[in-house]
Amino acid sequence: MTTVALKDVTKVFPDGTVAVDNINLDVNDGEFMVLLGPSGCGKSTVLRMVAGLEDPSSGAVLLDGELANDLPPRDRGIAMVFQDFALYPHMTVGDNIAFPLRLSGVEPGRRSERVTDVASALGIGDVLARKPNQLSGGQRQRVAMGRAIVRRPGLFLMDEPLSNLDSGLRAELRAEISGLVRELGVSTIYVTHDQAEALTMADRVAIMRKGVLQDVGTPTQVYGRPATLYVAAFLGSPRMNLLEASVYVHLDRYIALNLGEQSLYLPWDDIRSRAVARYHGERIVVGMRAEALTPVAPDAAGDVLQGRIRYLEHHGHESLAFLDIGATAIVVDELSGALSGPSAGGGRLRRFGRVMQRITGRGQDAAGGPPEERPGSSRISVLNDPGRHHRRPAELAVRLAPYPAVSAGHPLAISVRMDALHFFDERGDRIDVGWR
Repeated sequence: MTTVALKDVTKVFPDGTVAVDNINLDVNDGEFMVLLGPSGCGKSTVLRMVAGLEDPSSGAVLLDGELANDLPPRDRGIAMVFQDFALYPHMTVGDNIAFPLRLSGVEPGRRSERVTDVASALGIGDVLARKPNQLSGGQRQRVAMGRAIVRRPGLFLMDEPLSNLDSGLRAELRAEISGLVRELGVSTIYVTHDQAEALTMADRVAIMRKGVLQDVGTPTQVYGRPATLYVAAFLGSPRMNLLEASVYVHLDRYIALNLGEQSLYLPWDDIRSRAVARYHGERIVVGMRAEALTPVAPDAAGDVLQGRIRYLEHHGHESLAFLDIGATAIVVDELSGALSGPSAGGGRLRRFGRVMQRITGRGQDAAGGPPEERPGSSRISVLNDPGRHHRRPAELAVRLAPYPAVSAGHPLAISVRMDALHFFDERGDRIDVGWR
């Protein structure tokens, strides 16, 4: 068993690229921790620093409470599984699995016994005499796993081990890996860009963006209460609907959230209402997932939005309707890069920073300028960096039954679960961050 702690760890490459920016993260004994984020966010660099393949520019890497910055990789008790399998093509499967034991001086009889046990557990006991080029992608990944497991390490590091496999095999192997690692009780750090892998395999998920840690928590926590606008937009399929809303407080009654032509009303006794009320007369971002929206009769009571279907997507088990409700959507550039191009509307997309200028002057300094960014903060104020987000007409994603009897242009009324709404300020921070 190995615990891992990263304390204020930063990695800056010689060309000045900040790959990892002041990360603090703990991995407990036997925990399956997933580092999740898009390509280039620094998650593999974190893994390599834990393995000793990269040296941190500053900060401390602790293994079992001991400083490991200068500890050679071979002395860290770590086994690593790579994306490209990294098998020796001239060796048989059995020899590939046994290789780390041979380097450690384990005697041949015991070595053969451990290889057989591991291969049997992974379902590759019948291919031990084959070479890697005679195996399928899934079998090669099992061999790479077997070579890591046979060492009985204190810590597994896995760098996108399933990304080269087809979707069906990925689903099969992620269940196998998750079950095997938990059976062994070995601490694991697993890197992926696939949110399905993260949410189904992890005990906890750490989400990164451009070298900065955005959120850490159980899959339920990061999905149900994302700490930032980025995490909210990154997790979920379809992506969370993010809408611009004006806030108006009616004391002791409700808070009106004006979404363009329509409004929702947050009850005053809602635990989040005090936090949202601080933005009276200002604009915030309201997030709602598709599962918080239910089609209802046009004259239904309660919190209902009226819209018209722009288009439908059929997915076999369900259909997704995208509604025009007369509201404005907030789009995170990094997640939808096409928005900055002419095909997405070009000049029609006004910058989100202009929209989020607060009417009351909150968030500005004495000279009327934008607030200073907190040192080392992971949040980027759209007032300082207005190109970070864009506005566009909202297309509210709603789940429907498979192949419903509606089509583009059809009116639809949607009931909104107010307890399932998410609120973010202009910096992208969760407004009710303390309530999880």
